Amino acid sequence: MSDDVMAEIHTGLQLHISGDRAGAREKFAALWERIGAEGDPLHRCALAHYMADVRDDPADELAWDLRALAAADSLTDERAQEYHATLAVRGFYPSLHLNLAEDYRKLGDHEAAKAQWELGRGTLGALGDDPYGTGIVEAYDALAARLGIESDSPDFRARR
Repeated sequence: MSDDVMAEIHTGLQLHISGDRAGAREKFAALWERIGAEGDPLHRCALAHYMADVRDDPADELAWDLRALAAADSLTDERAQEYHATLAVRGFYPSLHLNLAEDYRKLGDHEAAKAQWELGRGTLGALGDDPYGTGIVEAYDALAARLGIESDSPDFRARR
């Protein structure tokens, strides 16, 4: 199924990847105005997730990541699969919780960061055995080090 909004989100993502954070932020802001806070949950989740990445203020980044999580909570697998047949909403949560944990860490709230890290570690089973999944697991390992979570503990390994 063709999805013009997802195509526009992808265009904004390409701006960000190419180094044009301001251009991506403008593109995403215009799209958010168009779809609104009550729009399609897939659009809101993807857009908020990427908008967070182009914010300069950690509090703004947190607000966008919270919007992405809220949208994911209202998203169904059926809707996600209308966009791409392989998508399952449970696969979104490892990245969403990782981003929230990092946001809280940046803001100095290490307890909230550790709580999000724990929630996210519990969702890693939704990831595939592919480069994306490996990258997310490695990011959890790196964040554990920044948060002072002992990665050699049995609890840490059990959540992989």
